[in-house]
Amino acid sequence: MFARWDKMAKNFTRIGKEIAIAVKAGGPDPENNPALRRCYLNAKACNMPKDRVEAAIKRAMGKDRTDYEEIVYEGYAPHGVAVMVETATDNPTRTVANVRMHFTKGGGALGTSGSVAFTFNRMGEFKLKSNPNLNIEDLELELIDYGLEEIGEDSEGHIIIRTAFNDFGNMSKILEEKGIEVITAEPTRIPANTVELGEEEAQEVLKLVDRLEQDDDVQKVYHNLK
Repeated sequence: MFARWDKMAKNFTRIGKEIAIAVKAGGPDPENNPALRRCYLNAKACNMPKDRVEAAIKRAMGKDRTDYEEIVYEGYAPHGVAVMVETATDNPTRTVANVRMHFTKGGGALGTSGSVAFTFNRMGEFKLKSNPNLNIEDLELELIDYGLEEIGEDSEGHIIIRTAFNDFGNMSKILEEKGIEVITAEPTRIPANTVELGEEEAQEVLKLVDRLEQDDDVQKVYHNLK
């Protein structure tokens, strides 16, 4: 139970930072700020209360707001597994020291910029609400001209679609125009190839990933463990 609450608190913190970044870049009106609209969607998906979302927007507009810098770190987990760490920080010196410590204590190593980025494709990912009227094959034909690259279903029966990162905004717009309900819409990094390990070795990698994810400055962690 405590782990579930910890994860929820972490999600709220992550979305709060995303809201701050979106408001700074495009203003507080979601009608004119697609990035902020995505924040609303993702907040709803993880049950973040509306008053907390509105409070985050107010903070982002205030004179005492925190300005976050988005920095991506790259490195290797044990057994050569590639790891990318997206952060949002008000203190890059603290963040890089902490990320390096997590890699070291987790048996990995922080790398230089570009050391593993080539292993991942940056994409936009949308989770669509289950709907008996949505047919995957029809939807694929309908969306392929708008940048659709991958389509499938997750374990809960939701349709997952992916686009090239440059088509992310375009796909967001067309889904809105077509009235297709989106549960979450987020940039993601998909590994071009994966590393398969035994259970014991995989657990070593996942312990490092967990260490990184628990850090307050870390937004998302990607890896190419199968």
